[in-house]
Amino acid sequence: MSEAMIASSEQSLNPDRERRQKLELNKLQKRLRREVGQAIAEFSMIEAGDKVMCCLSGGKDSYAMLDILLNLQKSAPVSFELIAVNLDQKQPGFPEEVLPAYLESMGIEYHIIEKDTYSIVKEKVPEGKTTCGLCSRLRRGILYNFAVEHGVTKIALGHHRDDLLETLFLNMFYGGKLKSMPPVLHSDDGRNTVIRPLAFSREKDIARYAALREFPIIPCNLCGSQENLQRQVIKDMFQSWDKQHPGRLETMFRAMCNVEPSHLADTSLYDFREGRRLGGKRQAVQTAEPEEASSFGRLDVLNI
Repeated sequence: MSEAMIASSEQSLNPDRERRQKLELNKLQKRLRREVGQAIAEFSMIEAGDKVMCCLSGGKDSYAMLDILLNLQKSAPVSFELIAVNLDQKQPGFPEEVLPAYLESMGIEYHIIEKDTYSIVKEKVPEGKTTCGLCSRLRRGILYNFAVEHGVTKIALGHHRDDLLETLFLNMFYGGKLKSMPPVLHSDDGRNTVIRPLAFSREKDIARYAALREFPIIPCNLCGSQENLQRQVIKDMFQSWDKQHPGRLETMFRAMCNVEPSHLADTSLYDFREGRRLGGKRQAVQTAEPEEASSFGRLDVLNI
């Protein structure tokens, strides 16, 4: 077959491929819209007059979260405001032009916060150790302070259903606690309310949606940190289960939403003597202030 015939054949297939991709994109968008809408309604995430700060990292999850929230905002029964915020932590090689260009094309109000947490992490964390823990605590503390200063009522993070399940198993396997990331978390001091609109959404749906929408993804390997091996073990286990036992992850997540304190063994949740439920433990916020970070002010860190 000549090159001309091959080229002609490929051109004839392109419209069909584009049509299939468009249909897939529409289907995924409807599913994610429905799931985000369900999460917002079920957990009262967004209310009339809210100012919602979407925290963007440049990854697929936060891009998808912002995209779906912008889409829902157009038809929502209540009026709320959306702003996008990214923290430029001054990692070497960070493509600082990518997010501003994308957000300007979307026509949304955005803020880029520049704080050199990279230097603090490199100084504090020994060579060869994972930097993600300290890095994320510093990042969140700065973002939460920014939210207070700018009248933000809700802080939206891009954690999805798989993140919630992974965290549950990480805490069980390595922390001896039965806890995960809640869809909504109010800080003890009343300063911040965190919401996770993607709480009902699957990571594989988000990944495919991001690919079809062609978001300008920024990889999370710029600082050279090691991958969280414990979380990767859980991820691999879930992927195996999802292939071998379809529906298992969905059932596991339903279990997270259907807890029976009387059939566990936590005496702070259930009074086994009197046979009644109790308030339980509540520890939402910790404070972390590295010695060299005094210029950042108080760092309120979610205990997740």
